[in-house]
Amino acid sequence: MFKLLLIGTGGFIGSVMRYVAGGLIFRILRKPYFPYGTLIVNVFGCFLIGFISGLSENRQLFSTETRTFIFIGLLGGFTTFSTFGYEVFNFARDGQITSSLSNLFLHIILGVGSVWFGDSMSKLL
Repeated sequence: MFKLLLIGTGGFIGSVMRYVAGGLIFRILRKPYFPYGTLIVNVFGCFLIGFISGLSENRQLFSTETRTFIFIGLLGGFTTFSTFGYEVFNFARDGQITSSLSNLFLHIILGVGSVWFGDSMSKLL
């Protein structure tokens, strides 16, 4: 139960951070036509998960609970793209290139395909 509380709290904070950051970027760029806010949040989230996981793995700085709060909760709420990037990276780093590329292409193809499919289904209602 404590783990769920850590994840939920981190997710809440991460989601609020995403909303604030995206809105700030939108205002700074004066209503851009390209979703720069999403791009910046996702890229920054990928940097954070790489940096913090590197510290955690190389220096054992964080407890299991802290990792759960940061990786699953906070960064999961901020962007699930960071977790995706981390998983693709780990496969590649470990020499599992086929798994890395499969994960990459399946997420992109199935993710975008699912958005299209969901949109198509909504038009049938």
